[in-house]
Amino acid sequence: MRAQRVWNVNGAASIGQLQSRLDDLNKRLNQLESQHPESWKVEELKSSALSLSREIDDIRCAEATAALRELLRK
Repeated sequence: MRAQRVWNVNGAASIGQLQSRLDDLNKRLNQLESQHPESWKVEELKSSALSLSREIDDIRCAEATAALRELLRK
């Protein structure tokens, strides 16, 4: 049996919170890139932004899969 990721989230609220964090992170990243393009912090922020965007995608995919499963069950 394959392992499945289990999400204990409140769908839209969690995605909204993560999206807000990602937006803030992207703003800081843009500011830092314009001021210090060679800074190690830029790479760290990029990594964090990618991680958050993947988390958002994973939640959205899990929700879509659950919705499709419900439709197919009917």
